[in-house]
This record gives sequence, structure tokens and C-alpha cells, in this order.
Amino acid sequence: MSAFLLISVLALPALGALVVAATPGDRAARAVGTAVAALTLVPAVLLVTGDHGWFGYGPRPAVQPWHQLDLPWVPGLELRFHLGVDGISWPLVVLTALLTLLCCGYTLWRVPEGAGSGKALVALLLVVEVGILGTFLALDLVLFFLFFEVVLLPMYAIIAGWGGADRRRAARKFALYTLFGSVLLLVGVYVVVAAAGTADLVTLTGGSGLSRGTQLAAFTLLALAFAVKSPLWPLHSWLPDAHTQAPTVGSVILAGVLLKMGTYGLIRVAVGVAPEGARWAAPVLGVLAVAAIIVGSLVCLAQDELKRLIAYSSVGHMGFVLLGVATLTATGIQAALIGNVAHGVITGLLFFLAGAVKDRAHTGALAELSGLRETAPRLAGLLGFAAVASLGLPGLAGFWGEAFAVVAAVQRGGPLWTTLAVLAAVGGALTAAYFLRLLRRVTHGRPSPAVGRIGPGVAVAELTAWAPLVLLALAVGLVPTLVLGYASGPVNALLEVVR
Repeated sequence: MSAFLLISVLALPALGALVVAATPGDRAARAVGTAVAALTLVPAVLLVTGDHGWFGYGPRPAVQPWHQLDLPWVPGLELRFHLGVDGISWPLVVLTALLTLLCCGYTLWRVPEGAGSGKALVALLLVVEVGILGTFLALDLVLFFLFFEVVLLPMYAIIAGWGGADRRRAARKFALYTLFGSVLLLVGVYVVVAAAGTADLVTLTGGSGLSRGTQLAAFTLLALAFAVKSPLWPLHSWLPDAHTQAPTVGSVILAGVLLKMGTYGLIRVAVGVAPEGARWAAPVLGVLAVAAIIVGSLVCLAQDELKRLIAYSSVGHMGFVLLGVATLTATGIQAALIGNVAHGVITGLLFFLAGAVKDRAHTGALAELSGLRETAPRLAGLLGFAAVASLGLPGLAGFWGEAFAVVAAVQRGGPLWTTLAVLAAVGGALTAAYFLRLLRRVTHGRPSPAVGRIGPGVAVAELTAWAPLVLLALAVGLVPTLVLGYASGPVNALLEVVR
């Protein structure tokens, strides 16, 4: 059963992409893609079933998969096709499957104008899903790298094929930055595998067989690679252009789960495999994380374009995630994990709503979007909900990651971490400031001519895509154990070998 679920999660979207590409008729192909994405969500959710324990002989490893599949892959190089899922990866697996389903379903209602057909867009979304899910499930370091790279070309094609007026430049920038990170990741993987003689992440977690010098070098390479994907300031400049130019579904996938490949890799691979390097670099990571929070917030306060503002907000939010990781405490890692999920849910919703506003008003300029609540009160209400969730209002999903990250820095203690906690809290206040500024400029005031073109109605397909994200933002905010309950055991096991 374990092998069937793990293979199904990857095989369904992979085969589905081929079926979609071969299906005659554009709308029929998009419907097939949506059905495949729905089927993929089922085994992704069912991966939570199991005994959640380790039944092997000998000491308990730091990585204890609920389900795993371990088959020979390249025997001559001692590489294995090793997949597994635990409480750290499972919430991200489900989030990926859900957002892909919502994006594929969204294309049934609206396909962005571009160089390709709707069915090509859906097929590419399914290929991206394979790469992201494989990254979260891989327990072999070389397999992790390969899945990590699968995402690059289809996401480039989505941005370049269906994006905005400046889409090709944004796509090239995304590809160049990602390739730079990929080279660093490949070198880091080589350093680890060559020194340890194995690519198995279960064996490698804890730095087994790696000298201090190797761990310092490996962590530097891996952390830089994951910082590009996360993205961590100052390696973030590809993100606003990619988000602004990408079609709505591309922005949702990009912000919702693709960025999480970087933070997940930082926790699972960089910290897990090179714990001495993590301890050595923790203060630097903490400083860079807070810089991302402050810089991202200040830039948002000066932004005058809707999607670009939301894109820069991701830089700040991921700064809180990275701050939690940098503390190397249970509270901090938990903050990073729930912050990952919350950011995916809320920012995915924000980009859906920003796309709806731009499609109707034909502009994203904040100065031309005043008075939305007068002409489209439902759309304005949903935008207000997503904004206050993103700014960290207690009771909604965005609160826990930011609050726990600050608490973790305080718990870490010392002048540096206390200062970082205070600055991060100031960044949280700035987050509230720029989202409230956004709502004041877009939803209040006299309706602008562009907003006057927006009707009061919201399509059923749009509500169907947005409703699960609204409910999840509420559910995770009110019951954070939906994420933290599954992650506590794996996090404690990881920290036992990292400290």
C-alpha cells in the first residue's frame, strides 16, 4: 500500500500530462487535466494514513518515513529510487496537489492569452506538479536534485508563453537565477555524496561520515542554492518580475509551492545533512532573514502595482520562515513549517484575487483601482480577508509562523538573536502597514474608471477555486495542530542529531 500511494502521487500527474497533450479538443483536454489533478489529491491526502513510527532494527534514524519505497536505481553508483513522506513533507505534498487542482480547474473558466493553447498550459502545470511532489518525497540526494530540476523548464515555458507584456525577460531572469542555484546545488550534492559514499538522506541526516570542513563547505553551497529558490535577500530579484509577468495560475503555483522547495530543502537537506555547517552559519542566516523581512516590507510600502506588491510581500514572509530555520530550535523549525503552509495558502489566494482584479480592470496600478468595494463588494471582501490573513491577524493562518519565529529568536537568547527578534517584530508591523495601505487605496474611495468596469458578480468557477483556500486559512489559523501535530515528532528527531 505504501509503494502504491507514493507511486500514484507521482505517476498520475506524469501520465496525465501525456494524456492531456494527446487529447483532441482544448476544453476537453483541460477537463481531463483537472480530473487527473483531482485524482492526484486523493493519494496525497491518504499518505497521512499509517502507523507513523519506525519499525526497523537498530537505533531510530532522524528521518522516520510513514511510507517509503526503496528500490535499486543505479546499482553501479549505489543510487536508489528512495521515496518517503513524514510530518515535515506531507503538508507540502497536500498543498501542492491542492493548488495544482485549483489552478487546473481555474483554466476551465479562463485561459490567459498567450503563445500556446489551454491544454498545453494544463500539461505544463502537471509536469511542474511532478517535479515539486518528487522534491518533497525524495529521500535520495541525487533523486532530490533531479526532481528539483524538473520544475525549471515547464515553469519557464508557463511564464514565457502565457505571461504579460514583458514575460520573456522575466522568464529568462527566472531561468538564469534558477540555473545558478542549480549549479551550486549540484556541486553541494557532489561534495556530500563523494565524502560520505552514499546519497541516502536517511543515512546522511545528522552529518554521519562527514568531517567538519566538508559540512561547512556543503552547507554553504546548499544554503546558497536553496536561498535562490526561497528566495533569500539579496538573491530575490528574480521573484517580483516572475510573479508580475506570470499568468494567474503560474503566480499561484510559483508563490504557493515552488518557493517552498527552497525552504524545505534548507531544512531537510542543508540542515539535516550538514548540522555543523548549520550551527556555524546560523547567525548569518538570521541576519539575512531579518534583512529580507525589513527590505521586503519597505519596498512594499513604496509599490504602486498590485501583483508586484504581493510578490515583494513573499520576500518578507519567507524571511520569517528562514528566521525560524536559523534559530535551530523546535519552535523555530515548527514556525518555518507552518509559515510555509500558511504562505502557500494565503499568497495563492492573493494572486488568484489579484488576477481577477487585473483581468476585469485591465490594470494593476494601485492609483487606478480605487473604490473596489463600491462596484465589486464580494471581490473587495475576499481581498480584505486575504490581506488581513497575510498580515498575521490572530486566528488566521498567517499569525502562527510569524509569531513563533519571533518567539524562537527570543528563546535562542543573546544580544544578536534578541535584536533580530525585535527587528522581525518591527517588520511584522510594517507588513500590517503596507497591507492596510493596499486596502485603503484599492477598496476605499470613489470608484476609478478602471474599477467602474468591474461588475459585482463573481464566477462560480472562481469561487470554487478560492473557497478551499479561504477555509484552509481559517482552519490552520484556528487549529494549528493540523500542521504542527504531524510535524512535532519529525522535527524533534531532526534536532536531536542537529544540536
